[in-house]
Amino acid sequence: MLAAGVIAFREGLEAALIISIVMGYLVKIGQNRQIRLAWVGAGAALVLSAVLAVGINLLGTELKGKPEQIFEGTTMFLAVLVLTGMIFWMRVQARSLKGSLEREVRAAVASGQALAILGVAFLAVFREGVETALFLAAAAFAGNAMGTLVGTLIGLAGAALVGWLLYISAVRLNLRLFFNVTSVLLLFFAAGLFGLAVHEFQEAGLLPLTIEHVWNLNAIIDENSPLGLILKALFGYNGAPSLLEVIGYLVYWVLALVGVRWWVNRRLAKSGALVAG
Repeated sequence: MLAAGVIAFREGLEAALIISIVMGYLVKIGQNRQIRLAWVGAGAALVLSAVLAVGINLLGTELKGKPEQIFEGTTMFLAVLVLTGMIFWMRVQARSLKGSLEREVRAAVASGQALAILGVAFLAVFREGVETALFLAAAAFAGNAMGTLVGTLIGLAGAALVGWLLYISAVRLNLRLFFNVTSVLLLFFAAGLFGLAVHEFQEAGLLPLTIEHVWNLNAIIDENSPLGLILKALFGYNGAPSLLEVIGYLVYWVLALVGVRWWVNRRLAKSGALVAG
């Protein structure tokens, strides 16, 4: 539930910030009549994202045996890829996000097409929605579906409240600190999902078991106990992981902290050079 709440709160707040930027800029340029279309686009994106999340979960529950394991493992891998990419994309694009959205809104207004603003709002919010749907589906497979649903609703409600306060008042949130802290938490979630995905593929026979149990901590923290289930949902805890699961977990952290970070720093340096030029 906690993992679902954090991801829903973070993604929901991103969506709320995007909506507030779009609406605020429309007011600024005197296009108040377009606000309704922007709301329709954002609302359609939220509904379609919810349908996608429910559809993934329903499909997963319909499958049994090996197909179920393959489907759940694939969903987890996709969630890891999307989640990790989103975290580092935000580090590169956060500084220019407002300006980029305002340029898109300005171009949409200039086009004179009634549905252009709707499309801008829809695409901006739907991107966040797809990320959220994938991760929450993977979280539900890894833990408890009902707990995931409750956590999601709490997280989205909190994001909506904070977003509304930011929009109507002088309340200011340290967004850089917020995204830095939640990024660290989400990296732990993603690493855990990666390990669980490896486990699912091993159960399906698509990956070798190698050493089946590197260690067994179930006598200390049973993976099926309340604490064990919480740790599993948050960090992919497995009391008796295989060698390949441990390797996969470590490889993920190497790629996340070294490889992708190098790419982000390179992109930031390139952007700085272009600005300086």
